[in-house]
Amino acid sequence: MTIAAILIVLGFLAPPAGYASYKDPALLTATVIAILPIAVRAFQALRLKAFSIELLVTIAVIGALYIHEYTESSIVTFLFLFGAYLEARTLEKTRSALKALIEMAPQEADVVRDGKTLTIPVEEVIKGDRVIIRSGGKVPVDGSIVTGKATLNEAAITGESVPASKGPDDKVYSGTIVDNGYLEIIAEKVGDDTTFAKIIELVEEAQESKSKAQKFLDKFANYYTPSVVVLAIVVFALTRNLHLAITFLVVACPGALVIGAPVSTVAGIGNGARNGVLLKGGEVMDQLSKVDTIVFDKTGTLTKGKPEVTDIKTFHNVETDKLLELVATAETISEHHLGQTIVKEANKRNLNLEGQIQHGEVIKGNGIRAQVDGHLLAIGNRKLMDAENVQINDEVEAYALQREKEGNTAIFAAVDGQIAGIFSIADQIREDAPRALAGLRRNGIKKMVMLTGDNKHTAELVANVLKLDEFKAELLPENKVEYVKELKAGGHVVAMAGDGINDAPAIATADIGLAMGEGGTDVSMETADVVLMADKLMQFSHAYALSKATVRNMKQNTFFAVAVVFILLAGVLSDHVHLASGMFIHEASILIVILNAMRLIGFKSGSENA
Repeated sequence: MTIAAILIVLGFLAPPAGYASYKDPALLTATVIAILPIAVRAFQALRLKAFSIELLVTIAVIGALYIHEYTESSIVTFLFLFGAYLEARTLEKTRSALKALIEMAPQEADVVRDGKTLTIPVEEVIKGDRVIIRSGGKVPVDGSIVTGKATLNEAAITGESVPASKGPDDKVYSGTIVDNGYLEIIAEKVGDDTTFAKIIELVEEAQESKSKAQKFLDKFANYYTPSVVVLAIVVFALTRNLHLAITFLVVACPGALVIGAPVSTVAGIGNGARNGVLLKGGEVMDQLSKVDTIVFDKTGTLTKGKPEVTDIKTFHNVETDKLLELVATAETISEHHLGQTIVKEANKRNLNLEGQIQHGEVIKGNGIRAQVDGHLLAIGNRKLMDAENVQINDEVEAYALQREKEGNTAIFAAVDGQIAGIFSIADQIREDAPRALAGLRRNGIKKMVMLTGDNKHTAELVANVLKLDEFKAELLPENKVEYVKELKAGGHVVAMAGDGINDAPAIATADIGLAMGEGGTDVSMETADVVLMADKLMQFSHAYALSKATVRNMKQNTFFAVAVVFILLAGVLSDHVHLASGMFIHEASILIVILNAMRLIGFKSGSENA
């Protein structure tokens, strides 16, 4: 390209300098140098049975050479190469979020082996290694802290700029940075299994995937290009003007049209990644923008998902710590938020959870059944008690109802067929929930529903505070799936937001599945279309607004590209646009389309910049 530019300049300077005979050779050489890479790409596309823009330019330039239009042939080829160069540079910027992520990947790790501290490449860290991270260092693997305290910048994972304080037993993730402190961790996920590696992989896949608009435009280009060649032949046949037919070929190139949708998608997905939102491709972006109804799970989605045991009421003279010990031992087989809360409470009281579990079964949506140290336990809601033929007398029912009206979840614990106690567990509504839901409504959500397995009193309390349109309580996972199906059958485009584990069936059933990532659990990343890495509902509000802005940006680009092609063709046929000027306008339109898409990189929820 540089050599071609120099030759073109020399060609134009030759006549004034008294070397007019050198003008055509210089411009012809510039044309040949510049057309070679274009022709090679056209040939490669033809081998794949694709009719590319390069093919149109190649045919046009060959025609220009045939009629000895060396000035226009050289300028056209140079402008095409220069435009391609600028496009590549600009597109690189739209992928800046992914590039920044890759650059943040740690390269080395300090591990303790055989009593010695070794610095090794991060690829050589294995599960179970004890890894040391000092102030300013990057966490090289996913793991659990065994020693030390630190504040970590987790922006690479969550998009959250506020440092997080971490201590023993807390999880840390590869790619995060220790701002201040000292940590020793046990490696649990290494290499390509780390959360950070999966995020990079997901963003790469998402940016390569295509929206419906892109797929349509790809098919359109395959028919459009040969059609333009046929029309150029028709123009020549009617006018006998080869120059006009060649110009027609050049200005009809659908460059801006073909690139408009993918560049918007890449920029939009990049913005999401930088803000802690993983959107799995252009089709997800397109579908999310059409959502009009959102279904929320309660625990861990609208609430913080960090419930606490507020009270343990025992009956029949059962000792509180003894009951807690039995129940917590049984709950070690469960991954449910409420069960883990009971385990956490037992650990806080330093109780022994080494009891022998002879048999344990998780009953989805209702609780668990287990045999611990010879005692038969049933722990869960009223439905489980009914199924286990456990009688709930008036005193127990009155106490449970009172706790539920106060915003607690009442967990019934039966030992050997008799109610032994009630665990009251309370969760708090997320601070950003009211603002996030208001943002979603402002951007076009018409209906918000909460589905929960919790009791109706607690559900009603949350629904009233958040001003939800509807709520349904005491549901099993299959009930949530049925309700989502009903909404879809009613013509709604439905997004389901949950924790990605208990709600996986409903998330998979919805038009768009959204998971609260909490650092990116494997299940949430695999099941959902959208993953919120920082567990913040404001990220959902941002993702929804971003999807609308991205689709709007695509439409702007497509409309502009089509308008430019029509204006250029009209200009050619009316003899107002010529070969070089047509190519210049064509390349300029591509850059305008890319620059328009780049505005999405800086998009913020509620802003009017896209």
